[in-house]
Order: sequence, then C-alpha cells, then structure tokens
Amino acid sequence: MPSPDKDVSMQDSSENGAVLKNVVEAAQEFVETIQPIESGEGSSSSGSSEEKAEDSGSGESKSTMEERKAKMERLRAKMRNSTQANRASLVEESAKAKITARDAARLERQRKLAEILRTKADAEERGEDVERDKNWEWTIEDNDNWEKKKARKARRADFEFHDDAHAARRRYKKDLDLIKPDLEAYNRQKELAMGLAPGSLANLGGGGPSSSSFALTTFNSTGSQLVPSDQQRIAAESFYRDANTLLYADNKPTEDAIDRVVGKINRDIDKKGKFSRKRLNEEEGDITYINERNRVFNKKIARYYDKYTAEIRASFERGTAL
Repeated sequence: MPSPDKDVSMQDSSENGAVLKNVVEAAQEFVETIQPIESGEGSSSSGSSEEKAEDSGSGESKSTMEERKAKMERLRAKMRNSTQANRASLVEESAKAKITARDAARLERQRKLAEILRTKADAEERGEDVERDKNWEWTIEDNDNWEKKKARKARRADFEFHDDAHAARRRYKKDLDLIKPDLEAYNRQKELAMGLAPGSLANLGGGGPSSSSFALTTFNSTGSQLVPSDQQRIAAESFYRDANTLLYADNKPTEDAIDRVVGKINRDIDKKGKFSRKRLNEEEGDITYINERNRVFNKKIARYYDKYTAEIRASFERGTAL
C-alpha cells in the first residue's frame, strides 16, 4: 500500500508537467504569430532595398554617361587645338622657306634698328642719356679690346695697292689672325730641348727661360754644371735654329696641320672667286674715265657741255641719227 508522501510528490510532478506543457504551447503560438509579421517586414525591407539599388544603379549610369560625354568634348577640344597649332606651324615654316639668307639678314638688321630706336625714344622720355647708359654695360677689358680693334681697322683701311711688299704684309697680317698655335706641342719640344721633366712648362703656364744658352747649360741641386746629353743637344739645336743651323726639311707636319692648310687655301680660293670690289661711283651711270683724275676732268666738262652733246650721245647709243 503506497504511503501518503509518495502520492503527494506524484501529484506535484503531474502539475508541474501540465504547467510546462502550457508554457511550451503558448511559446509556440507566440512564435507562429510573430513569423508572418517578420516575413512581411522582411519582404517590405527587401523591396525597398531593391528599389534603392535600382535608383543608385540608374544614378551611376547617368553620371557615367555624363562623364564620358565631358571626356569626349575635352578630347575633341584638344584635337581642334592641335590641328590649329599644326596649321600655324606649317604656315610659319612655309613662310620661312620663302625667305632667303639675304632677306633674313635684312629683317634682322631692321629688327635691331627698331630696338635701338625704341630704346632711344624711351630714354628721351625719361630724360636719360642713351650712350651713357649703354656704356655702363662695357667693362674696361671690353673697352680696351674695342679700341684695339678700331685702331687695327684704321690701319687696314688703306685698300689701295702700293707695291708687292705692302700687299704681302697685309696678307700676312690677316693670316696671323687665323693662326691658332699648338702651345702643348711647343712646350713639349721646349722641355725636351731644355732637359726639363715632362709637364714642367705646362705647370708654369708656358713660362721659364727660353734662351739656347740656358737650354744647353743646366745645373743639378748641388749647383754643379751638368753636361747635356746628345738627345738634348740635338733637340736644342733643332728648337733654337739660327742662320748657321744646317738642319732643314726635317719637320713632318701632322694630318691636322695639313687639313688646316688645305682648308685655308680652299677658303681663299672661294673668297677670291666671290670677291667683287665695289666702285665708288657706280651710281653715276656709265664709266667714262680711266682713273680718278680723268673722272674729275670728265665731270667738269659734262657740267658745261652735256646740254649741247645730249643728242649726239643719244644717237651714239641708238646707233642711228634722227
């Protein structure tokens, strides 16, 4: 026979199971009622997100098309500008091709003259001296060189032929201006003749003794005289030659020296072929004189008798008389 305590415990457990069952059923009902609401909200939110995505996609497509159109316009503008620049450069090159060297020199002279006139006008407006301002740009060395150049030009201004010696001297002076001596080779020969170490004269700037007596008389550090070697003596005799020297025709020029001589001769030939001496009275018309004295005499006669001999001279020119 069961005890009363056991019956009470069984009753309590059955009551607890009924309560749990009711709680589970209530929870299930609540979940079932909540799910449709959430599904509806989820569908509405998904729809709104899809709409937003479509709107954003359409906006991006619109912005992309606008950017492409703007980029196309920029490219077309660059193409138009490049075409215009190419056309302008082509016209400029064709214009330059039509201009000869003489025309270019004339235009350059006109441009320099215009700049000088403009500078003078500006200086006059400011009340300044143009020559004084221009002289401030020159240094003392530039002024000395300019004075030497003017003096040399004045000495060479006599173009008349006096005699062969004078013409040869003029030619020699002009050739000296074109000569550029090889100082390195000269210093090497001088060092060998003087018995110096290679590069000694180059370090001294090409200075030092230059007499033949010093070249043949050298001293060591103790002060005793050294006897020059045969090679040094031959080099000294070859370098310091005088009227009593028996050495001749022993110099072999380099290829560069030969090329310089040939180039100088060719330039002289070209210059002589292009030379045309301008007469002082070419603008007067026909040459009717044989020298300056005869020109002055003919001019005096023409002053009095040209009006009477005009018809005769015209007949001579035509070859017939009227």
